[in-house]
Amino acid sequence: MQANDLTILIDAARAAGELALPFWRNAHQSWEKADGAGPVTEADLAVDAMLRDRLLEARPDYGWLSEETDDDPVRLKHDAVFIIDPIDGTRAFMANERTWAHSLAVAHRGRIVAAVIFLPAMDKLYTAVLGGGAELNGQRICSSRASDLQNATVLTAKPNLDPKFWPLGVPPVRRHFRASLAYRLALVAEGRFDAMLAFRDTWEWDVAAGSLIAEEAGGTVSDRHGNLPEFNNPAPFLSGLIAAGPNIHPLLRRQMTGNTGQI
Repeated sequence: MQANDLTILIDAARAAGELALPFWRNAHQSWEKADGAGPVTEADLAVDAMLRDRLLEARPDYGWLSEETDDDPVRLKHDAVFIIDPIDGTRAFMANERTWAHSLAVAHRGRIVAAVIFLPAMDKLYTAVLGGGAELNGQRICSSRASDLQNATVLTAKPNLDPKFWPLGVPPVRRHFRASLAYRLALVAEGRFDAMLAFRDTWEWDVAAGSLIAEEAGGTVSDRHGNLPEFNNPAPFLSGLIAAGPNIHPLLRRQMTGNTGQI
């Protein structure tokens, strides 16, 4: 990672917000992607094109992985790679809700080293560098220190609390939801929620930035099997994601694994 990668990401995220907000406030075109991959809007594509031009001009030796760019395996030859979700939470964006985000990260040899999540409609800028802590709008943030699953607050989709995932019983948590996975991770980093769970295979661009921000805020982040996430994989997804305060994470893992060792 170059020393000012975080500054480059912050400037690019703010530029993305300036580009996306007029689309959000006004009518914009949207359509469904092929193969049930979800919705996309003209704003997603406009932001993606701008970020790709801007970031690769600043770092022409970095690879590129983005939800809205056709994947090019040449990225696997680069030590450093941008991992980008131009608009995470597109459904919220289309519904004129405020909880959509720009998610920008740099991975170096599989490890996220710089990250930004920006919610322009809420003016919330989450940032982190590896080993440097995490901040929200320039102020340090810290993950939850809760130590009891009883009434712990968990951001997750309802199917993840199906008993089939919990050999020792569904934990007695209070479930909440946000459309953007990036924002869910940021909220865990901020300590506003105790954990987030995603058991399905998860695209790297949805969680790359948020995984570092949650970790640098003192949280514990793993895939659903308890492994440290690695990024810039040939198939760019992870085996789910769990992010939680350091006391809650092992309790969730124990409740999930029972005597089997894994889900």
